[in-house]
Amino acid sequence: MLKGKRGIIFGALNDMSIAWKVAELAHAEGATFTLSNTHVACRMGEVTDLAAKTGSELVPADATNVEDLENVFKQSTEILGGKIDFVLHSIGMSLNVRKKRVYHDLDYNYLNKTLDISAISFHKMLQVAFKLDAMSEWGSVLALSYVAAQRTLYGYNDMADAKALLESIARSFGYIFGRERKVRVNTISQSPTVTTAGSGVKGFDGLVDFADRMSPLGNADAQDCANFCTMMFSDYARKVTMQNLFHDGGFSSMGMSMRAMKQYNKSFDSGELSDLY
Repeated sequence: MLKGKRGIIFGALNDMSIAWKVAELAHAEGATFTLSNTHVACRMGEVTDLAAKTGSELVPADATNVEDLENVFKQSTEILGGKIDFVLHSIGMSLNVRKKRVYHDLDYNYLNKTLDISAISFHKMLQVAFKLDAMSEWGSVLALSYVAAQRTLYGYNDMADAKALLESIARSFGYIFGRERKVRVNTISQSPTVTTAGSGVKGFDGLVDFADRMSPLGNADAQDCANFCTMMFSDYARKVTMQNLFHDGGFSSMGMSMRAMKQYNKSFDSGELSDLY
């Protein structure tokens, strides 16, 4: 599906990462690409194993640093021998979540970092690619999002604000990139997925179970997401842009499911249940 296409995949950390699964599948489908993560992750993480497995070169970068991003795009076009056909932004981190700061008691320095790492880095990435004219016509840029951009979900905290900004950037830059360069920009709103980053959210296991009970098709896992990303990188989706694409087994269209209601009712004894009706 991706034979002859060149890409950059940001954010693969270990084999739990969605970006890791995307890299494995993109390689299997014929793509060549570079991998990028922070300098620390590249030195100490498992991403070097992924690079060896996929025959990819690793280009370390702080995704919030414009000079680092310029280096990634310049090196990648040299390594891969031409302009870039696809980019994955799989980057997100909240110090407020990590430090267990609740939403009504945020540390604003942490909030600024959350927004910079999880959303503004996407704008920087797009702007660098645009100014360097590094993307091929009909190229595809994806960022991973979550339904908390539209709905309040307990425990997701300031990451919800970051995802809302991320999706807005995709629309605004998507218009310009499409108009000027015929490049597609989209976000994928993925089911809650067991990754190193996702597991840091308070009550994450319960959130995963709830979403699975609510979704008629069940949660989409990391491999499902890799399948969707690969299709979006391909020419089969060449006229899809500026969209937030829900990839969540139907969760985003649900109000209440039978399975979720049954589980909810189990929390009451029979006397309390009769009082509800």
